[in-house]
Amino acid sequence: MESPSPPSKRRRKNECGDDTSSSPVVVFAHGAGAPSSSDWMIKWKDMLGKALDAVEVVTFDYPYIAGGKRKAPPKAENLVEFHTDVVKRAVAKFPGHPLILAGKSMGSRVSCMVACKEDIAASAVLCLGYPLKGMNGAVRDELLLQITVPIMFVQGSKDGLCPLDKLEAVRKKMKSLSELHLIDGGDHSFKIGKKHLQTMGTTQDEMEGLAVQAIAAFISKSQRKMGTK
Repeated sequence: MESPSPPSKRRRKNECGDDTSSSPVVVFAHGAGAPSSSDWMIKWKDMLGKALDAVEVVTFDYPYIAGGKRKAPPKAENLVEFHTDVVKRAVAKFPGHPLILAGKSMGSRVSCMVACKEDIAASAVLCLGYPLKGMNGAVRDELLLQITVPIMFVQGSKDGLCPLDKLEAVRKKMKSLSELHLIDGGDHSFKIGKKHLQTMGTTQDEMEGLAVQAIAAFISKSQRKMGTK
């Protein structure tokens, strides 16, 4: 089930006849363990929508977790077709708007796979907690080396699924424009310990707000370089 964000003023304007805009449509995929209705997804959906002035942020549930199911997630490759269908419907609904694919953890991997498809013209991919390491501990870099779309990584510095030295090594080999924003002290879901926050003299919301600002700056920069699609 897809869950769109509330219509923006920009959306209402375009429904009246202006089919082109720099305001993007964002398709935002959840991670392996929690659906689009989780508090984390709802919070980040709202933040991304506001920061990017999105015409809509579309979230959805993969079939294995839809309707309250709690099955084990399949391989990411097996979710690509369903994810692609969601993206195509979003693009058809908002022709002329740049497409941004975003995802949390596993959802970011699937987003990258969708971005590599010839019939998907994404302007950028946002990876929130990219799981670079597989279950067996191996670095999964093949996909990132294939992608040609600008890609933004937001990672917690204490995320065990994405060793930062390994990610930097992969980024040096990537074809696409890429950027990394680090959330100091953050885990795989960007959660920062209270002591660490006190030491830095900041809050969780402030640190995540800085990440969202960095995302917006990256999207603006990448669209200037590539031209709005």
